[in-house]
Amino acid sequence: MAGGSRLRAWVALGSLMVVLTVLTACAGPYQYYEGTGLHDVTAAEVTGGWKNVEGTRVALRGDGTALLENLDGQDFDFEDGWRLSGTGTWQLTDDDGGQVVRLALTARTRVERRFPAPVADPSTPEPPSTYSWIFNVHRDQHEGLVLFFMYGDPDIGNMYVMTRT
Repeated sequence: MAGGSRLRAWVALGSLMVVLTVLTACAGPYQYYEGTGLHDVTAAEVTGGWKNVEGTRVALRGDGTALLENLDGQDFDFEDGWRLSGTGTWQLTDDDGGQVVRLALTARTRVERRFPAPVADPSTPEPPSTYSWIFNVHRDQHEGLVLFFMYGDPDIGNMYVMTRT
């Protein structure tokens, strides 16, 4: 009888381990990202031109409007391969985890594809005509501002980084 109890205990423990593994399998490095903790940035500091190494350009104007050129989607939208250009609005907000720039594309003027383009999937939706991004605000080792968001598979932790033009 003791052998049967021990076997049931091992089966129960094994089942619990499988359930915990499944529940935590998608808990990648930024799935529960809580921000940079930065709270001292002003809107005037964020205003201006931003770029990344892929040729993206964003101009954040002092009046709260924005110009976007070839900005990729964030999170899993990045994998669709589209890059949006157009006009929109932005604002600097302060959350518990730190400050973020909320950028909204309100008028799309162009859509391009990132190269090499991802394999075309017929179920992939059309690129959006409007879109919103949330950029985390961070200071680099020289106290310069950096804007970034995470993209792609959460388990990989890819960062889309924008620096001053």
